[in-house]
Parts: sequence; C-alpha cells; structure tokens
Amino acid sequence: MSPTFNNIVSSLQRSGTFINPLIAALTIGGQQLFSSFTFSCPCQVGKNFYYGSAFLLIPALILLIAGYALRSQTWTITSEYCCGCAPPCRQTSPLERKLACLRFFSITGRALVAPLTWLVVTLLTGTYYECAASEFTSVDHYPAFDNISASKREEILAGFPCCRAAPSDVILVRDEVALLHRYQSQMLGWILITLAIITVLVSCCLARCCSPLTSLQHHYWTTYLHNERELFEQAADQHSKLLIMQRIKKLFGFIPGSENVKHIRIPSCQDWREILIPSLLCMGNDLQGYYSFLGDRVDEDNEEGKSEGIELKP
Repeated sequence: MSPTFNNIVSSLQRSGTFINPLIAALTIGGQQLFSSFTFSCPCQVGKNFYYGSAFLLIPALILLIAGYALRSQTWTITSEYCCGCAPPCRQTSPLERKLACLRFFSITGRALVAPLTWLVVTLLTGTYYECAASEFTSVDHYPAFDNISASKREEILAGFPCCRAAPSDVILVRDEVALLHRYQSQMLGWILITLAIITVLVSCCLARCCSPLTSLQHHYWTTYLHNERELFEQAADQHSKLLIMQRIKKLFGFIPGSENVKHIRIPSCQDWREILIPSLLCMGNDLQGYYSFLGDRVDEDNEEGKSEGIELKP
C-alpha cells in the first residue's frame, strides 16, 4: 500500500468522512436484519404501541450510549475535566475549557450518527410506526365501523398490522390506514433528515465562529491530537515493557526469553505479599509514582541480599 494512500485513509479517518458513512451503512444493515428476524407486532390492544415504540426508540438509545462509550476521547475528557479524583493543583484555563467543549460537541456529533440513522431508516420503512400507531387511528368517517362497538373497534384496529382475515369493506379500510401510517412515518423520517442536516450545518458554523482557533490552527490541533495519541501509545507500550523487564529481572533474576540464564533469584515471602498489593499510580505527594503490580520492594538496591539466589551452571 503506497504512502499516499495511507495518508489519504488517515486523513479521512481523522475528519470522520470515512468513519461516519461506515457507521451509517452498518446501522442500516443491522436494522434490516433486526427487523427481519426479531420484529413481530403482537396485534393486541394495549401492546402494539409499547412494542412498536420500544423497537423504534430503545435501539437508538443503545446506539447513542455505545457511541459515547466506544470513543476514547469521551473517557479522556471525563478523566481530565470531570473526574473528582483529579489533582486539585491542576487549573484549567478558559482556552482549555473551550477546546474541551469543542471536543465534546465533536464526539456528540459522531455518536449521533448511528441512532439518527436507525430512526430515519425505521421511519422510512414504516413497519414499527404502523404497529405503534395502529390503535390510535380515527375510523369514525368509515361506514364499515358505524355499527361496531368501541371495544371491538379497538380490537380490529390492533389487528390491522397482522393482516388478519376480515370482511371486504374492513380490508379496504385497513389498506387505507396502512397507507396513511406509511405516509406519516415517511414524512417524519424526511423531517428528521432535514432537521439533522440543518442542525449539523448550524453547529459547524457556530463551532467555527465561537472557536478560539483559526482554520489552520484547528487543522493543526486535530492533527496534533491524533499524532499525540498515536506516538504516546507507542512510547507507553515500549516504556512499560522495558520497565516490567527491569522489575521482573530484579524479582526473578533473569529476563524472559534469555538464552543463557546463569543465575535465578528466589523471591521471598515478603516479595509475594508485596505483589498481591498493587501500588497506586501517582497518588499522594511522592515525586515518582509507582506503576507496577510487582510492588516497589523489588526496586530497592539492597533487596538482592535479602533473598536467596541459585547459580545455574551449564
């Protein structure tokens, strides 16, 4: 894969041009499979509305929560600005707070892609809406329902989504009601699409107008955050491996993978007790934090003399 193509893909991922359509496509496919295998309107009085509304709204709510939870930036903002365990000495400037708000709005916009796609697709399809609204249809102007009691009328209306056997005049009413519900559902879907587009446009304009950064500064900032996260993860991975290897060598006397092991160290009972108690990370007034579940006993210079070792001879 050429470096130019890699740069294009990376740029699309940072801007959301590649990720957002992919999320929308996966949501559409999931909605179609979900409707085909799980949805079946009960066609009973008092149940249609709750059943149809649940299939319409609850998956959208779950997708919204997942959209927030699956983004690492959400937890970064939470730990840096909202966590009560943060050090009290750290003061955030107004610029930092504004940038944090911009990041939160960006996260919210991307988290809304999947639930909005779900709502739009389900409304344009009309199946859930037809089930939920079947009991509340006004049929007073249809002569076929003139001599039918209210309870029987509710039962007939609740059975419309299931296409049960009925007299010919009731079947005509059922077809008209189905077309009416399909019209209402699709109109709501297009209204939701229009509102979403307008909201995105207005939000982007307001974000750029209220942003303390210029266009070039904003581009540099987003690129900086992406590179910072990527390089930090690489450095943290390498640093943690080196640190763990040092701790393990002081605890056992050798490094895993060594071919010529001539000396091993037998950890003492106190060493094992220290391992069971993980050290806290940068808590308190210590200048250097402890990052190891192996404890800090193994870092002491005089520790080697406290435990017995074994020389391995070839």
